[in-house]
Amino acid sequence: MEINLVSDTVTKPTQEMLHAMFQAKVGDDVYKQDPTINALEAKVANMFGMEAALFFPSGTMANQTALKLHTNPGDEIICDKWSHIYLYEAGGAAFNSGCSLSLLDGERGMITADMVRKAINDPEFFHAPLTSLVSIENTTNKGGGACYEMETLREIKQVCVQNKLKYHLDGARLWNAMVAKKQSPRQFGELFDSISVCLSKGLGAPVGSVLISDAKTIKKALRIRKIFGGAMRQAGYLAAAGIYALDNHIERLADDHRRAKELAFILQRLPWVASVEPVETNILIFNVQSYLDEKVIIEKFREKSIHISSMGQGKLRIVTHLDYRQVMHEYVLEILPKISI
Repeated sequence: MEINLVSDTVTKPTQEMLHAMFQAKVGDDVYKQDPTINALEAKVANMFGMEAALFFPSGTMANQTALKLHTNPGDEIICDKWSHIYLYEAGGAAFNSGCSLSLLDGERGMITADMVRKAINDPEFFHAPLTSLVSIENTTNKGGGACYEMETLREIKQVCVQNKLKYHLDGARLWNAMVAKKQSPRQFGELFDSISVCLSKGLGAPVGSVLISDAKTIKKALRIRKIFGGAMRQAGYLAAAGIYALDNHIERLADDHRRAKELAFILQRLPWVASVEPVETNILIFNVQSYLDEKVIIEKFREKSIHISSMGQGKLRIVTHLDYRQVMHEYVLEILPKISI
């Protein structure tokens, strides 16, 4: 039994999801004639109380499209220093949109309204780039699945309104945040100018993200997606997986969160673990003792058929997900105290 806890992107479609995919009615989505794609986009837009949505092959493309929609070349985007749009999108903000990033030193990947306010460049000072967008990540990936409080997001929104800035949410794992914090999609839809949500992480679909906004913005996004090479043909098979996931896999995210917390409880009692970061959702980050080589720890796990990932500098990551079943979880809980370094 191989147990892959490297990421929640490693899941495979369930038999029920595959059945839904095989039954999908499809058309040519480049002509907006795929009924299942259209149904998915309408479903997600309605969930968030926003006007329109657009399906993308990846969260990175959805985010990059949003950045381009809200900025002009030479502009500056405010985000946390650990943001996915900065660390894990291959410099796309510079390459695709010609923008620089103002990186804030937040807490576990989360920033505050006061930080944003202080980072905004004076629009009359033409020597500095024009601040045009604030991008938030919720939950935070490198921040260990941390979730924003709704009040903090509202406070940042006020700063954006006061300074005529656009407000984007990278919600790759927003489903996890909503389950953990008992929040609703419409609460987020009321705040943000655009939201990207991923279907292929905690929800377990094989491919796809959705960008949500007002109808005028999504019409522009259609052109940018085409420029980026993201227009697809009979993509309804993928959309069917997303619809199934939205209907069946949101509430079960609580199981992933519970299991991550139970693993953290064991890890923080082991002598070779220096610290365990707070666990709110399905991402668990822990640090090994400074005198240890993290590669040795990873190999110890691998010897027990458990696969985890390194974040560098002695920091290791475990991510629970749909394919991490309870029988696997019980095995890992049993094995962890027996790993000796």
